[in-house]
Amino acid sequence: MELALASAIGVLTAIGIYLTLRARSFDVILGMTFLSYATNLLIFAGGRLVSGKAPVLRDGIPADLAHQTDPLPQALVLTAIVIAFAMTAISIVLAMRSRSDNHSDHVDAHEPDEGRRGDGGGA
Repeated sequence: MELALASAIGVLTAIGIYLTLRARSFDVILGMTFLSYATNLLIFAGGRLVSGKAPVLRDGIPADLAHQTDPLPQALVLTAIVIAFAMTAISIVLAMRSRSDNHSDHVDAHEPDEGRRGDGGGA
């Protein structure tokens, strides 16, 4: 289980970094979303992977970590999901406004010129 979770975190991080380094606005937003997913999994994995244990106290079960799940990572992930959703919505609105104002979805707000080449030649 730990190998699968570590692999998922690694794959999501790699996809997020790749998409964040792209030149298009939507790719950058999608990359940041994948990075937030990887971060949420990392925070969740920090609270130990256990199954069948309650995150809240119950009658008849001792109140120590051997019998309970740590509820803090779950609360942090829930908060991070809400914040990431709000920031994604704001980023999409800003990208849509930038596209309508600049007629381009490049992050630097302009398309590369067709007549110009990077070797110094051309008009």
